[in-house]
Amino acid sequence: MGALTFRNVWVEYGDKVVLEKLDLKIEDKSFVSIVGPSGAGKSTFLRLALGQEAPTRGAIDLDGEPLRAEPGPDRGVVFQKYSVFPHMSTLQNVMFGAECQARFTGRLFGRRRREAREAAVAMLEHVGLGDALAVYPRELSGGMQQRLAIAQALITRPRILLLDEPFGALDPGVRLDMHDLILGLWREHGLTILMVTHDIKEAFKLGTRVLGIDKRRRDPQAPHRYGSTAVYDLPLDEKARKKPPPPDLAAAV
Repeated sequence: MGALTFRNVWVEYGDKVVLEKLDLKIEDKSFVSIVGPSGAGKSTFLRLALGQEAPTRGAIDLDGEPLRAEPGPDRGVVFQKYSVFPHMSTLQNVMFGAECQARFTGRLFGRRRREAREAAVAMLEHVGLGDALAVYPRELSGGMQQRLAIAQALITRPRILLLDEPFGALDPGVRLDMHDLILGLWREHGLTILMVTHDIKEAFKLGTRVLGIDKRRRDPQAPHRYGSTAVYDLPLDEKARKKPPPPDLAAAV
C-alpha cells in the first residue's frame, strides 16, 4: 500500500498556479529524490506532504485516509537551514520533540522524562553526537548541526521524513558523510523519505525513485497560469542508482 497518494492535486495562490494535475503514489519505505528548476514548486510539494499546506483542488491520502491538514509526529522534516533552537543544548533540542507530545503541560516529568532523555541520548549517539550532549548549536560545525536537525526530526519516530535541500550548504566531504548517515537511518528505521535536491547526482545516488517536477506547458504572456507537475518519474534499482543520470534529465534540471 502506498504511504502517500496525491490525486489530481492543484495548488493555486489567487490566479497563480504553482502545481497542477499532480497524480502520484509514494510507496512505503521508498526514498524519493525530487528535482526540478528553482521555483517549480518542489518545496510546496513537501509542505503538502507535511500537512503544512492543503491543496486548492484534489486530495492527499495516507493509507487510504485523508491526510491531516497539520504536521504530526508521523512526519519529520529537515531543512537546508539548520532548524535547531540556538538557546538549547543538543540534548535539549532533541528532547524538545518528545516534550511537545505531552498533553496540556508540554513538559515531561518523572519516569517519562527519564525515558525521553535516554531515547534522546541514544539518538544523538546514533548520529555521531554522543560526545556533544551539552554543546550549543553555535559551537557545532555545519555538518554537526545538520546531524542534530536529523536527530531532532527522528526522535518522534516518524514514518515519513521530508528533506528540503538538507546537504546543499555542506562541504563535499561532509556531504558524503551525510549521505552515508541518511542511507543508514533510512534502512534501519524503515523510513519513507522525500528529498528535494538541486544535485542530480545526489538524487540518483540516494533515491530509489527520481521525481522531476516542472511545467509541461508555458505561456510567455501569462507564465503564472500554468503550474508544475511530475514530468519525470523514474524508478531505480540498486544497479541503476550507481549509474550517472540520463543526459536529458540532467539538462532538464
